[in-house]
Amino acid sequence: MMDKRKSMKWALAGCLALATSWATAQSDTPLRLLVGFAPGGGVDSVARLMAPKLSAVLKQNIIVDNRAGAGGNIATEALYKAAGDDNTFMLGTIGSLAVNQHLISMSFNPSTELEMIGMAVTFSNILVVPAASPINNFAEYLRAAKEPNTQLAFGSSGIGSAGHLAGEMLKSAAKLNYQHVPYRGGAPAMADLLSGVLPSIFSTPSDALTYVQAKKLRALATTGSTRHEALPDIPTVAESGFPDFEALNWYAFAAPPKTKPEQIRRLNAAINEVLKDPAIVAQLTKMGMKASPGTSEQLVQYARRESDKWSQVIKQANIRASK
Repeated sequence: MMDKRKSMKWALAGCLALATSWATAQSDTPLRLLVGFAPGGGVDSVARLMAPKLSAVLKQNIIVDNRAGAGGNIATEALYKAAGDDNTFMLGTIGSLAVNQHLISMSFNPSTELEMIGMAVTFSNILVVPAASPINNFAEYLRAAKEPNTQLAFGSSGIGSAGHLAGEMLKSAAKLNYQHVPYRGGAPAMADLLSGVLPSIFSTPSDALTYVQAKKLRALATTGSTRHEALPDIPTVAESGFPDFEALNWYAFAAPPKTKPEQIRRLNAAINEVLKDPAIVAQLTKMGMKASPGTSEQLVQYARRESDKWSQVIKQANIRASK
């Protein structure tokens, strides 16, 4: 009997040692955070701001892995192919999680087939014109854009970007005549706007606020349902005659298909904790973004609503991705 008890004791000790070893190995395995855009942009900046804090909360190293290209789709495809890998996740955008599947042929639907973890940030785009523009306010902008032979156009960081979609939504709602000028990113579009080559842009706050505050650009309207914190005197499109208008930009965290539910809950809890950190909130606010913690279930529903909403805008405007 004593030998049997001793055997059971050693067996239990062995199991505990194995479990401890497995847990240690798991925590020593770094998390890979995919980002579908080049270093230095808005998505990358948010990812690198949050990664160290997330690493501290999770007690697990995080490697930011930039997979730039195809409007974020290279990273999204990599995430989808990592099915079942609990150590990979992604900071995606409205484009990569809700819009791109309506612009190009994809083998899966990100808004329904990826595992949604939680929202990171939301923010309005800002309609801006050069400081030397004769257009002083949103009403004048609309009048100029309705002229039969208008020279007014709007630029964006690319076809299907949040800025492009906001412009198309306004074009439809206000029955404007102007055209979209797509660029390969926000930086070249901003350069042409500042030089006077381009008349207007629906820009991200991170790209536009510095120039607005330096009076090199003039802000005419913002695209959210409420005024932007950094621009309290600038009206929204919604309060300027289009009450149903809302075109938010957003970044959110997603995981590969078949990620374990407990890992989704673990990551969601860590993300929400970081998004409530006053230092992180302050940095995001400085970038013109609003920290937006929430549940994975809320993101699932939101991403699907956004997918449906922008699908209709894309169809109505007959938007096609560039080849």
